[in-house]
Amino acid sequence: MSADPVVELPYRRAPLDASPPGTRTDQLDALESEAIHVIREVAGEFDRPVILFSGGKDSMLLVHLAAKAFWPAPIPFPVLHVDTGHNFDEVIDFRDRVVERYGLTLEVARVQDYIDDGRLAERADGTRNPLQTTPLLDAIAEHRHDAVFGGGRRDEERARAKERIFSLRNAFGAWEPSRQRPELWNLYNGRHKPGEHVRVFPLSNFTELDVWRYIAREGVELPSIYYAHTRDVFSRDGMWLTSGPWGGPRAGEEVVTKSVRYRTVGDGSCTGAVESTASTLDEVLAEVRESRLTERGATRADDRLSEAAMEDRKREGYF
Repeated sequence: MSADPVVELPYRRAPLDASPPGTRTDQLDALESEAIHVIREVAGEFDRPVILFSGGKDSMLLVHLAAKAFWPAPIPFPVLHVDTGHNFDEVIDFRDRVVERYGLTLEVARVQDYIDDGRLAERADGTRNPLQTTPLLDAIAEHRHDAVFGGGRRDEERARAKERIFSLRNAFGAWEPSRQRPELWNLYNGRHKPGEHVRVFPLSNFTELDVWRYIAREGVELPSIYYAHTRDVFSRDGMWLTSGPWGGPRAGEEVVTKSVRYRTVGDGSCTGAVESTASTLDEVLAEVRESRLTERGATRADDRLSEAAMEDRKREGYF
């Protein structure tokens, strides 16, 4: 039997121990080391892990870190995209390029399939983000995934801030506060009963600024919509939305052309752009340093549905 071919990394690879002996570890090195340790721990503890991959910056970072964790071997996990059908074309094109470049197995759970056969119904507001929970849990059960990597960070939103790095989910995919385990001395308990699984968040201690600093250091490619570009948009609830198959603009919502960029990607009906001229990594870094709002707080309408919107979705099994 021939050995697996050596995979050449499709990016600039910074050595894991680049600092000279006796020097203080750089913050990004420490964050990278922690994330890679978590990823390798999952590989050792679980049988069928999967990486949630939307094509956004945080999920792209997970793929990048997994590649470094196992290089020169290929990434040993598939990636799973919960496809709302309301995607930005640039992001789907990028997702497919990443899958091909890294030789990944792509699993797709499509919300549209559930709408077509009546298992889900369109919401009155047109957004499909809250409809992702059932397809996600069904995909986890179908493929028997026992560990699911997510890109959640503690600086994003209050429901994320109290998450463990290993977050146990019950047989219905729900998060139960009383069953979460302490994480002391970087020891992670992945034990679970049949039918349960564990959500894993290797980027827990990254901030949005850390993510962008790391992207700049490593030369990680992202979808073009993360950088300033000209787009036709309309204003709704303090955000700049773009028209698409999800509908809009409504009566009275004027379409204007602006220079914008996206701080996060998701369902096009509820993911807004911010006015920006930041077209380079350095300019984006400067913009993020000055921001006083998280990217989800500034550009995700689904997180504004109620004070506990993300908390409810976490209990239901989405996050």
